[in-house]
Amino acid sequence: MWRAAWVTLAIAVLACATSACRVARPPERPSDSPSAPSSGAAGAASVSPITITVAADGTAQFRTVQEAVMSVPSGTASAPVIIRIRPGVYRELVYIQRERRFFRLVGEDAATTVVSFDLNATQIGLDGKPIGTFRTPTAVIDADDFEAERLTFENTAGPVGQALALRVDGDRAAFRDCRFLGWQDTILLNRGRQYFSRCLVTGHVDFIFGGATAYFDDCEIHVRRDGYITAASTPIDVPFGFVFRRARITGELGARTFLGRPWRDYAATAFLDTEMSDVVRPEGWHNWDRPERERTARYAEAGSTGAGAKPDARVAWARKLTPGEANRLTPQTVLAGDDGWNPAR
Repeated sequence: MWRAAWVTLAIAVLACATSACRVARPPERPSDSPSAPSSGAAGAASVSPITITVAADGTAQFRTVQEAVMSVPSGTASAPVIIRIRPGVYRELVYIQRERRFFRLVGEDAATTVVSFDLNATQIGLDGKPIGTFRTPTAVIDADDFEAERLTFENTAGPVGQALALRVDGDRAAFRDCRFLGWQDTILLNRGRQYFSRCLVTGHVDFIFGGATAYFDDCEIHVRRDGYITAASTPIDVPFGFVFRRARITGELGARTFLGRPWRDYAATAFLDTEMSDVVRPEGWHNWDRPERERTARYAEAGSTGAGAKPDARVAWARKLTPGEANRLTPQTVLAGDDGWNPAR
């Protein structure tokens, strides 16, 4: 299993840091059980968030984010685990395990509160072989109902191939005022539903990719070199893939990019009311040198502005949405699923 391998790798890579670990004060919690009832008369009177503080300089309960994560088994909807992270660069791998639901990582300022590492796919693992793409994330979110605010997640390996800053496998994950910095494969949204608001994502090749349903609301997408912004692998039976609304696509001088290319046949990606600089190629979309995917990929655009908005030059197999179709692609509609999730606020 990739998770076990990733955790083993993380332990080995961070072994040198564990000597700095110390006995930490217990988190502030309402009771001995973080999974206290979220309803009922007794529970309603006592339930409150579980708050933990992290500071790299040792002035808080924990020095590392992962120590804080491991200190509490889980939260609940009414008593989430809130990990407040003070400014600093936290050079570590972070893993939110499947059972750790309702965790929130909250920084003070994304520009000064940074979770950083530098694994890349060509590095040699414990088995003597390259670790591959899926063991490179700086942060892995495997749990449902996760939130992050005002944080940077980065992979500093540079333009050396696949090097993830973030992987998300959990459902109902929300990121607000965060930065995701990388080059190739910056963010893997593997499954579930995710919401990004007022975030920055940087990269150059397939730097937002995966099979999840994700909504990017008022985000900046910054292109560092020639490449492709998205590489969706949306399953055939999933109605929505990646949706960008009121985004801004910027780039380094001379860089050119496609909006996306289909990692799998039924890739779904839409850009709505997006300001596109001249970094965006006139044709907009690429077929990954698989002409047959032009018949199945679900690529669409509406209301684009700026020097990179060239509707008449776009590939013929991408759709131009009507205003009515575009207006229906709201966070409430795209992310509702079977439970009516609506993280927009």
